[in-house]
Amino acid sequence: MTGSMHHLESGGNRYLLDCGLYQGRRKDAEEQNRHFPFAPSAISAVLLSHAHIDHTGILPLLVKNGFKGPIYANPATTDLCGWMLRDTGHIMEADARFVSKKEHRTVKPLFTMADAEATLPHFREVDYHSPFQAGPTLSFESYDAGHMLGSSCLLLREKNRGHSVSLIYSGDLGRPGLPIVRDPEPLPPADYLIMESTYGGRLHEKEEEAAEHLAEIVNRTISRGGRLIVPSFAVGRAQQLVLLLHQLFNEKRIPQVPVFVDSPLAVNVTEVFRNHLECFNGKAHAYLSHHEDPFGFKRLEYVRDAEESKRLNSMTEPFIVIAASGMCEVGRILHHLRNNIGDPRNTVLIAGFQAENTLGRKLEEGMKEVRIFGEQHTVECEIASLHALSGHADQQELLTWMKPITPGLKKVFLVHGEPEQSAKLADAIRQRYRVEVAIPRRGQSFEL
Repeated sequence: MTGSMHHLESGGNRYLLDCGLYQGRRKDAEEQNRHFPFAPSAISAVLLSHAHIDHTGILPLLVKNGFKGPIYANPATTDLCGWMLRDTGHIMEADARFVSKKEHRTVKPLFTMADAEATLPHFREVDYHSPFQAGPTLSFESYDAGHMLGSSCLLLREKNRGHSVSLIYSGDLGRPGLPIVRDPEPLPPADYLIMESTYGGRLHEKEEEAAEHLAEIVNRTISRGGRLIVPSFAVGRAQQLVLLLHQLFNEKRIPQVPVFVDSPLAVNVTEVFRNHLECFNGKAHAYLSHHEDPFGFKRLEYVRDAEESKRLNSMTEPFIVIAASGMCEVGRILHHLRNNIGDPRNTVLIAGFQAENTLGRKLEEGMKEVRIFGEQHTVECEIASLHALSGHADQQELLTWMKPITPGLKKVFLVHGEPEQSAKLADAIRQRYRVEVAIPRRGQSFEL
């Protein structure tokens, strides 16, 4: 589900489509992330779809192990990765120190902040709709995927010995009508399609229903004097939630309680959002036209310092805190969960996809005993879900998006999905478009 990384060969050169961090059962994740199934030094270039860590998070390890080529990315993605890779290295170092001290053994981080810094000079910016030659036989052009700031779908073309093949890589595909980012763009017909299938068997609720659902959760929690704890991806989801809470406060649909975004990364990347207004949709621009900051309002406070974060635990009044990471695997959210899941007045709001075996998934599935920092905790608080803000298209949205690609389409490869979701989407594609569909297993290869 996570750890997106596709190995592409063309004209004797090797490329990666994304280079993501795998998240899941700790031992499996450690093994998969540390060991590449190829020699990093043999890779000519990396092409990124977007900045989320499950698509970029082991770039520093790739560089550390010998990769010397360029990393091609949209300008917004490049800026986001600057903060996100540094932050990930910092978190890995901090978590390694914490576990080493707690368990009285030496734990080495996957990579360090210095490794992340060494990766950044490899980035090369390529704008949307700017065809670019990545190698002797391979060119690509990027289109807005509508998933997050700077997210891209990649149209790749190989011209080799008089033959031409086209391949589209969807990356993570967004949804029409999301806050902040533009809708996913249509792409032209192609020979082959690699497409994500995160919600391949599901349909999302509408955005207006999401606002109502969020208001109900906030009001219910505040009425019993509790805190609303929201694990959130620092990039994209945090900004969506801030914008939606801004709207609910303005409409007086929720009480005026303090809101904290407790993530140094979210603070930094929010500035990147402000610097890339070219990626905004009409809703976000509407705030700007009324001289409002879409990511800031009276009751909102961004928390950078760890000591400020700890002080939230001593507050007695109800509040809302949004903290990374989105799947509750690392970062400050773990400290908030440790301090709050035992209080029935509180609510933990799951606002995005939770990969199998992550702490977020265990909470969403209703486990009453969970481990946080190696200690057992009983879940007494309310667990609520809000998937309408998902940055991933649902089944119907995926089918609609791929329609312009289908004339002449020879095969679809479904990736980035759990088996049940991928299988349901495969059946829907076969029925609607009569196209061959494959659901590749890890390590499987195909010749196009």
